[in-house]
Amino acid sequence: MSVSPSPAQDSLFSRRFLSVTLGACALVFLGAFESMAVTTIMPVISADLNGQSLYALAFAGPLATGVIGMVTAGNWADRSGPTRPLLAAVTVFTIGLIASGLATAMFPFLLGRLAQGMGGGAITVALYVMVARALPPRLHPPMFACFSAAWVLPSLVGPVIAGFIADTWSWHWVFLGVVVLVVFAMALVTPTLRRLSTTEHTRLGADGSVPERAAWDIPRILWATLAAVSVLTLSLAGEQGTGGLIIAVIALVIGLIAVRPLLPAGVLGLRRGLPGVIRMRAVVAATFFGAEIYVPYLLIEHYDFSPTAAGFALTGGAVSWAVGSALQGRLGDRLPNAVIARSAPIIAFISIAALFVVALLHLSPWLALGAWTLAGLGVGMLYPRLGVLTLAHSTPTNQGFNSAALTIADSFGSAISLAIAGTLFTSMLIGGVGPFLLVFAFTAVLALAALAISSRMLGGLPARAETAHTEPITVAAADPHTGPITLISAEEVAVHTGTITIVAPTHPDETPAETRDQGTPDA
Repeated sequence: MSVSPSPAQDSLFSRRFLSVTLGACALVFLGAFESMAVTTIMPVISADLNGQSLYALAFAGPLATGVIGMVTAGNWADRSGPTRPLLAAVTVFTIGLIASGLATAMFPFLLGRLAQGMGGGAITVALYVMVARALPPRLHPPMFACFSAAWVLPSLVGPVIAGFIADTWSWHWVFLGVVVLVVFAMALVTPTLRRLSTTEHTRLGADGSVPERAAWDIPRILWATLAAVSVLTLSLAGEQGTGGLIIAVIALVIGLIAVRPLLPAGVLGLRRGLPGVIRMRAVVAATFFGAEIYVPYLLIEHYDFSPTAAGFALTGGAVSWAVGSALQGRLGDRLPNAVIARSAPIIAFISIAALFVVALLHLSPWLALGAWTLAGLGVGMLYPRLGVLTLAHSTPTNQGFNSAALTIADSFGSAISLAIAGTLFTSMLIGGVGPFLLVFAFTAVLALAALAISSRMLGGLPARAETAHTEPITVAAADPHTGPITLISAEEVAVHTGTITIVAPTHPDETPAETRDQGTPDA
């Protein structure tokens, strides 16, 4: 006679949680796939829609609107739970897919991309809240591991699959085909969302009282919106001729002012410690992603690569990113923060300089493939360590804000870089390799800037009384753009902080979750 498993025996793939596990991971997978796919096939799309001058806006725009989605979804989920934000986010994302897939001109395509960015940013936040409230705390680490796999797989196969679809049928199906999969994924999580929706209004606080409903943070949403609009304006400045430079400068200043309330004080200056960590994330993201979108473009435009073949360049970068993440995790403190902080910009500079030389001298395209594979290694080593340092500088009262700031800095830094690179590219769009040389020179300068500020992210950590060896758990540091979610053990976090506190909501089938203290709190 079989015995039904008790709640303590349930896993992510047990009958109780299988549907929500598959649906949530599918949504993460599809968001990651779309990001990698567009990078691969965008040269074909821009040529088909005669939109070469708006090439960079197809990437900068979604990153900018994604910040609006993240901020709004987070605030909305705090008010009423994840159900409504997730439904709205998936709806907006799907509308964007349909609009881009059916587009026969560049501007309708771009409007679809903006909707995809806003919906995708909101989906990420809403899914994390859903996991926190729908799954028992002991299943959170394996769920984040599944999310990691859902990011890694598209990074490895997404570019090639997208290129194959574009070569065999049409680039339109890269968007329209995903719509069906999004609907299916949403159907899998709908039962869980319904249960959360019916129980949200009865959710009690730790003392048994009904928690006060969070207020709408309208100023924060408006600042995020203004930052996004400034990026869009900056991207379009290249179309305005001589006056475009003035417009671009004004838009850049407004964008920096608007993003300031979303980040810790001192990020836009030269303050050390946490501001230096957040600043480093923004500049490195600007360097890497500002150059990445032009790698397949160069291969397709000047080496007659098919989209499928060009996608291998992105796959190489994704593989080396994963290798770099694993390497720094395995070596731990044997690979000091100072070494990683300086190595990543140096590797990025060497890689981008190699791309510049390849384009200038029309060298073998395989050198370009090798250069970009090398670039992923350095960034893969740095990103997880930035997540660790952010937690090290945080307390339980500001962990959420600081973690969000790291993601916002990544998206905004990339968006600004892409907008400027797009303006430079458009200004030289007269044929030949001139536009590519200008973009690679710009991102190489960003790599040197990252090297110059690398020392500002070091030091300033709180004093630590002691570190206790405890049971390892797992937290996730996500790169929302194209990179995989890197899993960091709490034991590694404890090396820098001496403490990590996890407060999880009570699951209906479990006793109230307790705070797990990893070592002695910071002094």
